[in-house]
Amino acid sequence: MTMEPKSWGRYPRVSGQKAHPITWTSEPLPVPPEGGSLLPHGLGRSYGDSCLNEGGSLLTTERLDHFLGFDPATGVLRCESGVTLDGILRLVTNQGWFLPATPGTKFVTVGGAIANDVHGKNHVRVGTFGRHLRRFELVRSDGSRRVCSPEENRDWFEATIGGLGLTGLITWAEIQLRRVSNPFMHQETLAFSNLEGFLKLTHESNRDFEYTVAWVDSLARGRHLGRGLFHRANHAPPQFTARQPSPPRMAGLAVPFDFPGLALNRVSVAAFNALHYRMRNQGLMHYEPYFFPLDSVHHWNRIYGSQGFVQFQCVVPPNDAGVAALKEILDRSAHSGMPSFLTVLKTYGDVPSPGWMSFPKAGYSLALDFANRGERTYQLVDELDGLTRQVGGRVYPAKDSRMSPESFAAYYPERERFAQYVDPAFSSSFWRRVRGAG
Repeated sequence: MTMEPKSWGRYPRVSGQKAHPITWTSEPLPVPPEGGSLLPHGLGRSYGDSCLNEGGSLLTTERLDHFLGFDPATGVLRCESGVTLDGILRLVTNQGWFLPATPGTKFVTVGGAIANDVHGKNHVRVGTFGRHLRRFELVRSDGSRRVCSPEENRDWFEATIGGLGLTGLITWAEIQLRRVSNPFMHQETLAFSNLEGFLKLTHESNRDFEYTVAWVDSLARGRHLGRGLFHRANHAPPQFTARQPSPPRMAGLAVPFDFPGLALNRVSVAAFNALHYRMRNQGLMHYEPYFFPLDSVHHWNRIYGSQGFVQFQCVVPPNDAGVAALKEILDRSAHSGMPSFLTVLKTYGDVPSPGWMSFPKAGYSLALDFANRGERTYQLVDELDGLTRQVGGRVYPAKDSRMSPESFAAYYPERERFAQYVDPAFSSSFWRRVRGAG
């Protein structure tokens, strides 16, 4: 059957994708049609085209949703690759366990979390999702199967983590969870007046708080450039164990239709930023609104209109040149006339990932969401890409829709080594773009 040709950002638009559901971990992969290719596909929450395969087949994994084993004494979980992070958390949080690293949405499959080597607000301490994998099975188009781990088929293990689904289909995975006392977080929110204020808070907070992230006012300029709210949190201590989890805030809300194309403009974004800047969340809260605030509003991507949005997420080194690049990126965004509706800033640590193609590295990560206004938006994002390249940073493939082959080569020095492990029958719109193959 033909799949809706969209990623979460709804740009770019592609055509001719065919869905091939995978139902059993034991079934062989289909043979792609002449000139076609295969690509694993979870929930499609990548923002650009790394989850798209124009003219090819998508191996959908929604039916691979079974738990295969969980040891509540050790926190080792084994499940099929279509199981979601939401499903894992619902199973384990009341048994004293939690995901060691989780992105900003719970609607991600385990296979997708591995393929993009997702990370969370605690990267400084624990690194990426891939660091907490014990093993997984990889099926190739030639019918071969490999159990991959740090001890067995290590090269395939390292190529597949962050490998964007290109090395084969992950059928199941085994994950080491982390201990918690209950499903609550202790959070506090602090305002900072500019980028220097963020830098001061993040260095202070990393000592005492596991989770840190900042919202940034994308329209602030001058001495207030980079102002925002700094959120820091830890898992709640054991004395809260007896309390029952509160339901997620705004549960059940949804955006019922695409907003008009000009709904997000300088005036509306300025009003939202002014309101948001005055908000303060303190004290005890359930893990869902802390980790996944946008998940409580279904189809929130519709606020950007039918043309979707373009996200730019980069990481720059933690030095003077990197900080100068952050300032320039924020300044160009503020003056562009195309304000970022959601701007997030956080710190990455020097905890290395086992994945050769993993995105995070030590430094500061900035993510900006731009409503798609066509060439004006693309030009701005390309300029921000250039600023990132100049200081030795990199851009996140899971969020990208504009990266050039030249930028990809600069950002990912392991690309040629990785290419040797790409399944010859697998491809994606992203991979062809950054390899200069159309």
